[in-house]
Amino acid sequence: MELSSTLSPDGMPAATAATASHSRTDMYIWGSYIALLIVSVIELFSASSQEVQIDNIYGPILRHGMFLAIGLVMMLLIQRVHFTRIYYAIPFFVFASLLLMVWVLVGGININGVRRAVRIAGMLVLPAEFLKLSVALGIAWILSRSQIKTPEGKHDVSDAGIIASAVLVLISSGLLFNQGLTNTLLLMSISVCMMLVGGVSWRKLGYVMLVYLAIGCGAMLFKALAHEDKGPTPEDIALAEINQEEVKSTADKDNRFHTWSARIERHLRLNKSGDPITDENKQEQLSYIAQARGGLTGVGIGNSRENSRLPLAFSDYIYAIVVEELGAVVAIFVLAFYLFLLGRAGRLAMQFKSTLPTLLVIGCALVICLQALFHICIVVGVFPVSGQPLPLISKGGTSIIATSIALGIMLSASRGAARKSDGEEASLHELSTLPEAVANDNPSLV
Repeated sequence: MELSSTLSPDGMPAATAATASHSRTDMYIWGSYIALLIVSVIELFSASSQEVQIDNIYGPILRHGMFLAIGLVMMLLIQRVHFTRIYYAIPFFVFASLLLMVWVLVGGININGVRRAVRIAGMLVLPAEFLKLSVALGIAWILSRSQIKTPEGKHDVSDAGIIASAVLVLISSGLLFNQGLTNTLLLMSISVCMMLVGGVSWRKLGYVMLVYLAIGCGAMLFKALAHEDKGPTPEDIALAEINQEEVKSTADKDNRFHTWSARIERHLRLNKSGDPITDENKQEQLSYIAQARGGLTGVGIGNSRENSRLPLAFSDYIYAIVVEELGAVVAIFVLAFYLFLLGRAGRLAMQFKSTLPTLLVIGCALVICLQALFHICIVVGVFPVSGQPLPLISKGGTSIIATSIALGIMLSASRGAARKSDGEEASLHELSTLPEAVANDNPSLV
């Protein structure tokens, strides 16, 4: 009783409670956020030339700024919420995200040939962005409740916890599967990294990866067999004869498997940068041109030439415009901001005394940074063409809101979690205030 009266709710001595919240504000996270925010405001306006209207040239940047402002307010509010309260909200967030994705599949709005969005209160919402974050938070919730000690005294995670985490990933991947392979790979990558940080043994982690591989290959095979191309229809033949063109089948034009296989085949071609620009390769070819034109130092802010030709320059290919205008040197710094954010999360994870804040920080950082890495790898040609926004920088209200929530949770954990430097009293107090199911030690410190 006496202990609880001498410590703040955040696990700090009452004498220093007034200064604790200030010292706990993680300036490293804020620094990365502000740097990305500056790049976002500068480059989004340049990349949105295709959306600029004659009567309102500032429309795209005003919309983007509005969502950035909403995101900032959400960050400020969430960081003030103690991470134990966030723990109780996670199941509701996961359920709501899954429900929204089911809504998308049943009656969603078609974007680029696939149902991707729903309209809520007049706003277009892409639930996939929330689902990616909810998977990371769900895994943090599950793994923090599933910490065990083996008979040998080693730290591990229970089989039930690993199965529950894998099932959540597989269900979410199934809901996202038709929207693109990168989302599925992203979820699996996040889960494997979180399991590793959460104390899952290498043997169990290997089993999980084998299950992912087997189910993924099976899904791809099913997709291929279920949508086998039957050849040109009579309408295809008649249209080709009228236009005096070669007969091309459109019987499977809506088949995503054929789209994926064509992109992979095109990606593996040698000297593909020398191919003529067609409707199929326009995105990647114009992206390469933009990056080559930018060189090391760029052509200057507002001087992009490819922003008016490159499809989705304001979202899926905005990194190409960053390289064109600001140059490869600045573009590398943009990549470094994301990597620094992940490194900072890892540093915090090595300082926290309990499992829950460790997994919350790592999970949120992985969602942001792996998504950024996927985007950059696609744009520079390391990965095949696919759609993946660049967190905070690409246009998209849902993506900005989801990223802001993730950053807010990271800040909340960094403010409220007890650390190695806080002493034994702070650790005991935190364990006493945590829900009994997650009152366990940080596996990285065991």
